[in-house]
Amino acid sequence: MKTTNPVLSRLGQAAERERSAGYASAGPYGPAAGQPGYGQPYPSTAGDYPAAPPAVQPMTIDDVVVKTVTLLGVTGVSAVAAWNLIPDALLSAAWIGAAVVGLVLGLIISFSRMANPALVVAYAVVEGAFVGLVSKFYQEIAGLQSIVLEAVVATFGVFFLMAMLYRARVIRATPKFVRGMIAIMAGLFAAMLINFVLALFGVNTGLRDNGALGIIFSLVCIVVASLSFILSFNEVEQGVRMGLPQRYSWTAAFGILVSLIWLYLEVLRLLSYLQGDD
Repeated sequence: MKTTNPVLSRLGQAAERERSAGYASAGPYGPAAGQPGYGQPYPSTAGDYPAAPPAVQPMTIDDVVVKTVTLLGVTGVSAVAAWNLIPDALLSAAWIGAAVVGLVLGLIISFSRMANPALVVAYAVVEGAFVGLVSKFYQEIAGLQSIVLEAVVATFGVFFLMAMLYRARVIRATPKFVRGMIAIMAGLFAAMLINFVLALFGVNTGLRDNGALGIIFSLVCIVVASLSFILSFNEVEQGVRMGLPQRYSWTAAFGILVSLIWLYLEVLRLLSYLQGDD
């Protein structure tokens, strides 16, 4: 099945090679050398026949759901641990370190040609620590009580809303939609990266301040992060149709987790603006 999604195309090619591995095809004149029937007698008993190559189980939507819930659990445990174990004096340094490590792991997973469950779980642990530390800053240090609970409720509310809209085909992941979303997300991340670098040199663009520009930018990020779930749902649906091996459900769950974390952080930031945090 053809797909316009470059990630799915890459994973599909890798999965096809994985399924083909170990299957020696017979030549035009019978089995290849080294197999029974080519200068070798066939085994005398059924128990002596070579084992058939293991079947590759295709991933299902249930697989993705289970992996997503697992990653959310790991992220939550890591967030609680970071919140309670890392002292306030190390808060900034710890969350910057977690953000950098999480970014590196995310890029490795995104551009890898193979599903790597260990890396995906490691990403959930690191990002959980980052989310926990940022949440602690807003709620305890900045004094914005209940902001974390509000952000969590809003994040999952948007997630389930987008799931219903996708299931009802109100929003479709057309090729034009996919290309547009990829371009917009790349532009947003570039803007955030440039803003971060300028901030290191003392240049304030106002993009992440409690002002009109900051609020508008956060709203745009929330809308785009919400729509990114459509890309993730489409990847899951197409991956199941393509028959990707079961372990690629970790990659699909990773995509959903990235969108959830991004949306949560943007909602958290917007709520801090609305509650008067500067």
